[in-house]
Amino acid sequence: MITLSKKLKQQQQQQNSPKKEVEENKRISIRDKLLVKEVQEMEENLPKTCKIDFEDPDKIHKFTLTITPDEGFWYGGKYRFIVNVPEDYNIVPPVVVCKTRIWHPNINEDGEVCLSLLRQSSYDSLGWAPTRKLKDVIWGLNSLFSDLLNFDDPLNVDAADHYARNKESFKAKVKEYIQMYSTR
Repeated sequence: MITLSKKLKQQQQQQNSPKKEVEENKRISIRDKLLVKEVQEMEENLPKTCKIDFEDPDKIHKFTLTITPDEGFWYGGKYRFIVNVPEDYNIVPPVVVCKTRIWHPNINEDGEVCLSLLRQSSYDSLGWAPTRKLKDVIWGLNSLFSDLLNFDDPLNVDAADHYARNKESFKAKVKEYIQMYSTR
């Protein structure tokens, strides 16, 4: 974050100096200008079960979110999500993929995530809007492990059906997935 802020200041100084030559590849996108503030706000308001990692601090549009639920079916697991913020952000939502294999009604085996606020348009009017921020995405993903868990409108129908048929067997399969794919 500091690196991108420094770049913004340098760009501003270059524009104010007699030499207004700014190389095209050093320009900072509108998305990145928005993200400088949002990333700082997101980091200040992280749920205690979440951790953010930037592989490259100059690329704040792509980061890893790790969620370690402290209760519920998925307690004991550690789940990694890749969050990629497209160039058209904040008009379009971030793209989120779960990289940890999980048995969950709202996350399929390929890592796709079913969360209303990640949809460009949503039937329940809770979809993405330009007023939403990254912290909303983080809190929404975190809530998939507790209060936003939805067995009635599943992405992974097999997991939802499994839960409806036999809750104890569902819990056992979740624990099996934790042991096989999710490490602390």
